[in-house]
Amino acid sequence: MRNDHAAGIIVTARDIRLLRTLLVTRVLDSEQVGIIAGFISVRRTNRRLLKLVRAGLLRRWFVGTVSGGQRALYGLSRQGSLRIGENPSGLIHWKTDALITNSQFLAHQQAVNAVFIQARFRPLPTGVACRDWLSFKVPLSASVPLVPDGYFEIVMDSENAVHPMFVEADLGTESSTIWMRKVELYLKLAIGGEFERRFRQKRFRVLVLLPSERRREALRKAIARRTDKLFWFGTLDDLGREGLCAPIWLRPVGEEKLRLLGEPVDGGSRISEKRESGWKS
Repeated sequence: MRNDHAAGIIVTARDIRLLRTLLVTRVLDSEQVGIIAGFISVRRTNRRLLKLVRAGLLRRWFVGTVSGGQRALYGLSRQGSLRIGENPSGLIHWKTDALITNSQFLAHQQAVNAVFIQARFRPLPTGVACRDWLSFKVPLSASVPLVPDGYFEIVMDSENAVHPMFVEADLGTESSTIWMRKVELYLKLAIGGEFERRFRQKRFRVLVLLPSERRREALRKAIARRTDKLFWFGTLDDLGREGLCAPIWLRPVGEEKLRLLGEPVDGGSRISEKRESGWKS
């Protein structure tokens, strides 16, 4: 721990973990902070968050709730970014304590964060672990100009195998034209050798998280006309209720819900050496 006299608080290892996590998630609510930081009560979570806000390490905003109340959201401040040795560019610049309404960025980021938290901070089956989480601010390459919403790897000790996963969070606002372009680029990434060169793995899956079953079925049918490979579809409700590794996933073709792991479809790659550096955000 370090006594941060300017802030008037002792910055703990748990605080540093939260600040670094916010580099990836951009924004979190108190419940998510409790999961990530390991607080045992809502009161302790909120008390610590208030101290970090008053110390200038976090920024706070509010969103409305279904019941008509307000819920606090937290993001990294410039001071917090510098405290962990990171460039403060790219931070959220909403006015402090502002009420945020109708933000597509926020809705999309929260959908991505739902996958991140399930992969990194929720219990996974015995012998299964999440290795890394990568986010991307620029396209993967000039030849494959994809900017995925996320990438992580699931390692299974029993198989000595790694399962690479890209993440795409869909809010129902992207047209079929945009999605078909994504599909073509993911197929190109899979068969052109670019994925293996960049990530040092041979196969990957694309997890597509959707806001409703209706949207899932529409997108699934559209993609099935092009390919029955790579893509796995799930709803955000099912993910939150049942978890990442539960049988919540549908492929482009077929009506049986599958578990993400333990299914032979698309397989996994044998664990290889660590990928080249520079792809972590």
